[in-house]
Amino acid sequence: MQILLAFIIGAAIGMAIHFLVPDRGTRGVAVGPIVGATAAGLVWLVLTWAGVGIDTPWPWLSALIAPIVTWPVLAVMSRLRVQGDARRKAELKLL
Repeated sequence: MQILLAFIIGAAIGMAIHFLVPDRGTRGVAVGPIVGATAAGLVWLVLTWAGVGIDTPWPWLSALIAPIVTWPVLAVMSRLRVQGDARRKAELKLL
């Protein structure tokens, strides 16, 4: 049941990262929280299956650290979208 806390923490960190990464208008507002929650929940799940209990700090720290992968994911998504839009505009001769 504590995995829900990891999902909530991951979603909150993912939402914060969504607003920190530039070009946020090129991606959906839910992408950051979903990526953050998935990363935190996945690491929590793996640690739980590995036998690490919630009485240790590792699952809690992982829930705070794992959503950091949201930053590069959003940065790459934004860069690809901007490049794709520029390429499409050039093809359509809208520039």
